[in-house]
Amino acid sequence: MTADNSTANTSREAAEAHRLIAASSASRALNLLGDRWTLMISSSAFAGVTRFEDFQSGIGIARSLLTDRLRRLETAGVLVRSRYCERPPRDEYLLTEMGRDLFGPSMMIIRWEKRWHFDPKVPAHNMKHSCGHDFIPECRCNHCRMEIIARDTIGEPGPGAGMEPAPKARAQRRSTVEINSGTHAMIERSIEVLGDRWIAHVIAGAFYGHRRFSEFQQALGVATNILSERLARLVSLGILEQSQYQDSPVRYEYKLTPKGLDLFPLVLELVRWGGRWMSDSAGPPEYIRHKPCGGIITPLLTCSHCGEELTRESLSGL
Repeated sequence: MTADNSTANTSREAAEAHRLIAASSASRALNLLGDRWTLMISSSAFAGVTRFEDFQSGIGIARSLLTDRLRRLETAGVLVRSRYCERPPRDEYLLTEMGRDLFGPSMMIIRWEKRWHFDPKVPAHNMKHSCGHDFIPECRCNHCRMEIIARDTIGEPGPGAGMEPAPKARAQRRSTVEINSGTHAMIERSIEVLGDRWIAHVIAGAFYGHRRFSEFQQALGVATNILSERLARLVSLGILEQSQYQDSPVRYEYKLTPKGLDLFPLVLELVRWGGRWMSDSAGPPEYIRHKPCGGIITPLLTCSHCGEELTRESLSGL
């Protein structure tokens, strides 16, 4: 490698390290939660798991990975450690208020799973509401109570709007332990879509109106090789569809399929959760407005059978 090439590479790496992107509540949430193991740990915590050994045996995860993810969630404030045995010292991990507020995103994951990948072996797919019926969680506008779809909404800057550093790349590896799919509340197809930080960022970017490779790259601050692989994977999973818009050179744009569009309620919940828990003193960087009624949306989650609001206490089988 010549000195000029070395200097150019160093400059490129420095520029990547200082790349700025538009602040986003959903992106902040995904930087913490967009990981297959973090999602399964959170799901297990909602199911009442609190102890290290039970997380490990229920999910099927290497001890080192579990230790790392529990530490991340504890540092972020989603879990808190509590000593339950002094000799030998043993701790359990309990959901904080911040962690319990992930109920909404969890319900929207279950909603999408039940609509597109229902699996009767997954406990969360068989939960019942207090009305006594099986149901699919619904996402409605808190003002007019209409069920929310993506085309009926528009994003607008919040008081905390601005630029912030792009998320840093981080090494990830799969556990060598097989996932015990019968004991966690996530199916593998859902983890494929939601359990990768960059895939989840690309999906969120598509809802923000990005279609072309350059638009995703500029908005997300992601390396070209990572973006190429994630776009191809989303096409293969049926979340995005690819269409050519230029012949020479060949260029493609990417649009959400109906299956992809149906992830919008989850993005709404991530915006809400990230805005509440991961904003600075200025406030949330964005709001989502419901065009039919004009109100700023705080998602209202309801039972598809009786229409009543969902709460953790109103469910059984979760």
